[in-house]
Amino acid sequence: MEEYGFFAMLDRMQYIGRWALMRNSRTENIKEHSFDVAVIAHALTILHNRFEKDNEGAILPDPYKVQAYALYHDCTEILTGDLPTPIKYRNKEITKAYKEVESEAAASLVELLPDDLGMREEYLELLAPTITNEEEILIHRLVKAADKIAAYIKCLREESSGNAEFSAAKESTGRIISEMKMPEVEYFMEHFVPSYGYTLDKITGRDT
Repeated sequence: MEEYGFFAMLDRMQYIGRWALMRNSRTENIKEHSFDVAVIAHALTILHNRFEKDNEGAILPDPYKVQAYALYHDCTEILTGDLPTPIKYRNKEITKAYKEVESEAAASLVELLPDDLGMREEYLELLAPTITNEEEILIHRLVKAADKIAAYIKCLREESSGNAEFSAAKESTGRIISEMKMPEVEYFMEHFVPSYGYTLDKITGRDT
């Protein structure tokens, strides 16, 4: 009986920490980060579709499709590790090289799936998405926005715990989010993000 290690490898995302160059009050791993990004990306897509539903010709992606891409967006870091953003985007050469490494990592991961059921092709698209049309561009933007919002929320949590280490990251990430000029992102930031810094009693309405 054949055995395949793909999903066991995905489970190891919990061992890959984020924000390696920063002093954290609580370490965040890419497994929990991926869940956060998937939840936010799903919400952003719902908001986008509500805002655009009456616009003729508007692209309205399936929220669950976007959620799937978001859930798998960092899986290659099981093999590559989480390269700090300042290094990853230091110049075009490094960024291009890292993208190639990510593609190789995705190819290596899908080899842990059976090759006779079409699963490799399905999961390769999730791990290394093709971006060839307007819908795929929009999905990429929504996932990217969700990724940045999740990073901003991490900074907010750290700041709430009294850790000033993330102050500059919070400011720069907030600026990037603002420059996206996406109504669904602006709505989420205004109406949902502030409560991430609240106490439990305030979130549940008992702090009155």
